[in-house]
Amino acid sequence: MTHSGPRASSLDRKRIERAIKDRVRYKYVHPEVLPAEPGWRIVSPCCSRNVDPDGGVIDIAWIEPLKAGGWRLHSRDHAKQAWVAQQDSLRIDALLEAIKLDPQRVFWP
Repeated sequence: MTHSGPRASSLDRKRIERAIKDRVRYKYVHPEVLPAEPGWRIVSPCCSRNVDPDGGVIDIAWIEPLKAGGWRLHSRDHAKQAWVAQQDSLRIDALLEAIKLDPQRVFWP
């Protein structure tokens, strides 16, 4: 993931960390927000065992700052080992709501 556009700030990271505490699924695991190039990657232990039968750490979401401004939210297709763009927004808060609610289990498998 190489990128020459805007970089995400530590304030963005704190906002993401606060938001995922309010998620609907798997409230008992402790996800992490890690730097990605560019943006932020959310990882979490796989407590459902749907992706990793051993309960290892899996990718949940990647939040990418866009060159033109705003953000792009990606989910992880674990079968294909690829990121899948889900939604763009000028506001990161809108994307964080998608991760927190996740009614289709796109992010929290």
